[in-house]
Amino acid sequence: MEWQTWFAGILFLIVYASIISEKIHRTVLALCGAALLVLVGVLDQHEAVSFIDFNTIGLLFGMMVIVGITRKSGVFEYVAIKAAHSTGGDPVKTMIALSVVTAVASAFLDNVTTVLLVVPVTISICKALEVNPIPMFVAEILASNIGGTATLIGDPPNIMIGSATGLGFMDFVINLTPVVIVILIVTLFLLKLIYQKGLKTTDENKAKLMAMDPDEAIKDRTLLKRSLTVIGIVILGFMSHQYLHLESATIAIAGAALLMLISREDPEEALLTVEWATLFFFVGLFILVGGLEKVGIIEELAREAVKVTQGNVTLTAMLVLWFSAIASAFIDNIPFVATFIPLIQEMGQIGNMNIGPLWWALSLGACLGGNGTIIGASANVIVSGIAYREGHPITFIGYMKIAFPLMLVSIVISTIYLLLFYL
Repeated sequence: MEWQTWFAGILFLIVYASIISEKIHRTVLALCGAALLVLVGVLDQHEAVSFIDFNTIGLLFGMMVIVGITRKSGVFEYVAIKAAHSTGGDPVKTMIALSVVTAVASAFLDNVTTVLLVVPVTISICKALEVNPIPMFVAEILASNIGGTATLIGDPPNIMIGSATGLGFMDFVINLTPVVIVILIVTLFLLKLIYQKGLKTTDENKAKLMAMDPDEAIKDRTLLKRSLTVIGIVILGFMSHQYLHLESATIAIAGAALLMLISREDPEEALLTVEWATLFFFVGLFILVGGLEKVGIIEELAREAVKVTQGNVTLTAMLVLWFSAIASAFIDNIPFVATFIPLIQEMGQIGNMNIGPLWWALSLGACLGGNGTIIGASANVIVSGIAYREGHPITFIGYMKIAFPLMLVSIVISTIYLLLFYL
């Protein structure tokens, strides 16, 4: 049916362009697009539901509940103040310490949650030191997206890739963590060179920072112990989920249920911490991409891509890495990855190529590319919103001048890594 092909393709482009314009909330757009596909008969309801990746939805949901409950204990504020103390109040070292905390936390929690926890503490620390918080915010944005690249659960693109391919938690750790550590070290070194002149404070202000008591940040010690126990069990579950023959979503939801049970958390309150808009954005998006798949647009694009690269894995991987990095700097990497996953799967079938390296290229490009501009990833948008409210607006160009070159450095390192170890 030719009209269905045209309808699905044009509708997808309209929804995508509207998401980029940010005039209407992306969740509303994705759901309207999905509903239209079913209403006009491109997909029937059963087909639409079959395209939703419930493993991605379940994993995000479970982790959101766990983090929402754990947050109440005050553990994240405690860690941030401890990190600042370890630097003796030196602003540049504090920026690096908070960035390392952000990167490590982002590997195990989603980036948005991490920055929501770290940024308010950063503001308090900068007030005590009397320094401009913008360099700290920029460093934390970059660190959250770099750290999130390291694991299956760190960034939504990785969750989607893992779910679509059956790659497990340890596959991501083994294949991506080494290069992520190198990228983080290089990025923090360059940030130190960029900002060290501007980040200066007095001994009096350093003493003020050292007077902040991390123990005061802990609001509920019982909840802290219970939450950390459950997080430990969940991470162990992720590490062994392939051997247990359990999906990562099952482990995350079981962990969330266990924590609600032992913390006696009111379920209504726990469920309020879930970002429902994000989850339903995914639902709409999966159905929209499913429409493209059904009418054959994905297959056609894959055939063209294989023609261009002539089935050469090295060329294809470089194309995927650089194209996804540049694209993800300007458009949300989630819809981009949702479109690219079936495309790579088709390329594997048509060109009979080993598509293993392409998944790592897509993950590195989409996750690290998000650092390029202030709208490149959800964490960036959230930090810029908080900064604006605090009277320290981060401008689009001001951020891009620092971050875009650093993002390109990270992609160059990724290129060398992929060429050395996979291609």
